[in-house]
Amino acid sequence: MVDGLHYAVAAGAGILAGGINAVAGGGSLVSFPALQAVGLSSIDANITNIVALTPGYLAGSYAQRADLEGQGAAIRKLGLLAGAGALVGSILLVEVAASTFRVVVPYLILMSCAALLVQGRLRAMLEARRAAHTGPPRERYLEYIGLFFSSVYGGFFGAGLGIMLLAVLGLFSDDAWARLNARKQVLSLLISAVAAVFLAFSGHVSWTFAAVVAVASIIGGFVGGRMVPLINPSVLRIVVVVFGIGVAIHYWV
Repeated sequence: MVDGLHYAVAAGAGILAGGINAVAGGGSLVSFPALQAVGLSSIDANITNIVALTPGYLAGSYAQRADLEGQGAAIRKLGLLAGAGALVGSILLVEVAASTFRVVVPYLILMSCAALLVQGRLRAMLEARRAAHTGPPRERYLEYIGLFFSSVYGGFFGAGLGIMLLAVLGLFSDDAWARLNARKQVLSLLISAVAAVFLAFSGHVSWTFAAVVAVASIIGGFVGGRMVPLINPSVLRIVVVVFGIGVAIHYWV
């Protein structure tokens, strides 16, 4: 039976997820297990989570709008590919049996945790390359391939999507980290929105919980986006990773 406590848990998870996605990525590692904790099946929780967190990406993008100046052309070029990948991932998600999805979930969570763990090292590597003025590689088709498969993953599960996008974008750009993060946020919004529109008709969305998490994620995304320069992402990543590993272990015990 759903009660006020369940909605409070969902709202709290939405605020945290929206803020974490804006700052470091990996917010679904909080909101997805929270939706399961209030009674949704694994596949229903995943789909509801994808739909619900979309507004949070919008809020995060708006909060970082100053760093988006001059990036319109690049985002439009990458956006079509990101949207196509998200649609493919969403179709795969709907076609996967619930029992199969539950088996792969802990591995997806651990993969997301691994992405979070290497994010700091990746950032240092990219900043070192920029400091050396080596410039981005010319094989831009590798960027498109990486973006497409990251988008497929985003449409299928989504946790850790932001880290994957930052990895791909950072390897092919000399932009400052804040600008890369803002671009990642817009592409995450696009991927999530395409997936959400498709999955809205899947019959797996718990609309009451989706509404609660959506409103909460807007608050979290806006606050997190404004606090990007202030929050230590390394500490945040460690907390999220520990939580995510605990969730994955829970699936096996």
